[in-house]
Amino acid sequence: MTTTTTADPSDLLDLAGLFTETELELRNRVRAFVEDRIRPNIADWYENAVFPAEIVPEMGAQGLLGMHLSGYGCPGRSAVEYGLAALELEAGDSGLRTFVSVQGSLAMSAIHKFGSEEQKSSYLPGMAAGEIIGCFGLTEPTAGSDPGSMATTATRNADGTWTLNGAKRWIGLASIAEIAVIWAATEDGIRGFLVPTDTEGFTATPIAQKLSMRASIQCDITLDEVALPADAILPEAKGLKGPFSCLNEARYGIMWGAMGAARDSFEVALNYAQNRLQFDKPLTAYQITQEKLVNMALEIQKGTLLAIQTGRLKDAGTLDPVQISVGKLNNCREAIQICRDARAMLGGNGITLEYSPLRHANNLESVRTYEGTDEVHTLILGRHITGQQAFR
Repeated sequence: MTTTTTADPSDLLDLAGLFTETELELRNRVRAFVEDRIRPNIADWYENAVFPAEIVPEMGAQGLLGMHLSGYGCPGRSAVEYGLAALELEAGDSGLRTFVSVQGSLAMSAIHKFGSEEQKSSYLPGMAAGEIIGCFGLTEPTAGSDPGSMATTATRNADGTWTLNGAKRWIGLASIAEIAVIWAATEDGIRGFLVPTDTEGFTATPIAQKLSMRASIQCDITLDEVALPADAILPEAKGLKGPFSCLNEARYGIMWGAMGAARDSFEVALNYAQNRLQFDKPLTAYQITQEKLVNMALEIQKGTLLAIQTGRLKDAGTLDPVQISVGKLNNCREAIQICRDARAMLGGNGITLEYSPLRHANNLESVRTYEGTDEVHTLILGRHITGQQAFR
């Protein structure tokens, strides 16, 4: 007996029914943007390691930059709306969703949360429009999961100005950014600084020969006697709580985005299996294939439910950062397995860029690592459950 599948076979529980008309309108608009501007081009961008900077103003026009921020030309959308946009963007490619995250959840959030009125007015409207690109410099060559040990320093001079020295690594967008948010150790603890990237002594070098996130830009940054005025400091950011609050904004988007990569891989595998004949019948007629598809769909449903609940808590103002770790850890872990299983279902064809699952799986190796590795989020949750600190 054959049955007719639904329009969205991965949505077994009608999760779309949990969204408002406004949320669904935004989801559909972003999905159409991905279909029109990203999906037809992503294989070439990925193969040639090209970040399509020309679509940045288009993303601004779509209201995708700094979505969750209000005022200063920012869209002021809800957390759930931002999550839906992240999901649809990553169904296109993690690198493009990562751009939106670096620009909005990291660089713009840092300025919005901790900047002076002058800093906010100077940068946020242009960043929201995609006219100014920002980056966020926290990770260092020897300080990834332990940013408290950062070696980059900012020294206050006698006249109140600052001098920065140090290095950062894996900094998204740095080579095309106009403004960098740089975190540095001072005599008063970790502080954030706004550094125009054309400042003498600031050098950003793209990291080449990547096997992941190829349609994106990550850089090494060197800071060699970078001279900054006194008002370059973000006045309200003191200590690691500043950058961590921005990381939590990015982690929140990741839990949604990972489900986009998973859903796209599931859809590709399902379509392929429906049309691929082996031993005189389609692959979907075999029990093992159906088991694989069911397991994928179940994890997509669970991961999306997790993201929706987290988003509703965030919009209500009751979200605990520990809950973000639940979503980041679970959804990245499950998404990468779904993408790998989908690749396997495609056989040898799955290693080509004609199909998306292996590209998604490779990208998720980065997504799973940045903004906190599995191990870091496991220890965050372990500390919450047991009350015992196990980081050291």
